[in-house]
Amino acid sequence: MTDDLRGASEPAGRAAITAPPPALHGNHPSLSRQSGICLLLAITLLWGANWPATKVAVSEIPVWTFRAITLLGGGCGLLLCARIGGLSLLIRRVELAPTLLTTLFNVTAWQLLSAFGLIYMPSGRASILALTMPLWAALLSVPLLGERLTFPLIISLFLGLIGLGAMMAPQAHEILLHPIGIVLMLAAAISWALGTVLFKFFKWTSPTSVLVGWQLVLGGIPIMIGALIADQSVDIGSISGKAWLATAYTTFAAQIFCQWGWLKVAKQFPTAIAGLGIVAIPAVGVVSGAILLGEKVGADVFISLIATMAALVVALVRPKSS
Repeated sequence: MTDDLRGASEPAGRAAITAPPPALHGNHPSLSRQSGICLLLAITLLWGANWPATKVAVSEIPVWTFRAITLLGGGCGLLLCARIGGLSLLIRRVELAPTLLTTLFNVTAWQLLSAFGLIYMPSGRASILALTMPLWAALLSVPLLGERLTFPLIISLFLGLIGLGAMMAPQAHEILLHPIGIVLMLAAAISWALGTVLFKFFKWTSPTSVLVGWQLVLGGIPIMIGALIADQSVDIGSISGKAWLATAYTTFAAQIFCQWGWLKVAKQFPTAIAGLGIVAIPAVGVVSGAILLGEKVGADVFISLIATMAALVVALVRPKSS
């Protein structure tokens, strides 16, 4: 996050916004391939561990309230870090509409659709279905970004779907009993994918930390309103320290670091490659749930891990010429 906190601008996406004056551009280098892969790995592990943390938190804190706290807390925290680092929190006027558009899909719709989907589906399996996002992102990047679905990427996406299917299979009967949950979670995944692709589509001049901070704050406002309506009877005093600790983890690790890192990686690497790191999150989530919460781990998890790791190898370990 250092380069953003020093005011470096990000690599351009598609030329949808007029280029800024030279003074707005930083001289810091972009992420190298190795640094990008390391950042993607960190995001995968931290976001994966966020699922058991979220489970601990929402067992005591209503979903609307929990997500309002983490989004607004994460957004304000990220903006504070950016300001301490000397960055201006102002967004150029020409970037306001793209910011609101990407926020609608990348934060608000994703958070709300996935929250409602959890009502109708087992939470762990719902998260797996929602994280088919890389498939939709790769497909949407073809018409919107002009990217190509190469044969290795098609194979890696196929392997990723095998991994997701392996973990969904044991709960297929329960999932099919509530098809509305499937629709909502798929809509959530597509919304997140569209928001990610749109974020890459536009040409940004503001640092990623500022953009992500405002996205979390703006996207969290409708959810906060929903929390004020739906969770009026919440007893804050009855919430345990463990639940608050889990909420803090989600706020700082998932919302601040992972949101920032994900959009930074997504801006600089092909959408399919960046998205494949997200495919492994369900496997990490189930394994961390077994370690931290004592949840049962079956053969489906190991099959999923093998398939998703193979998908990452196929996508990332390629000749330099490609």
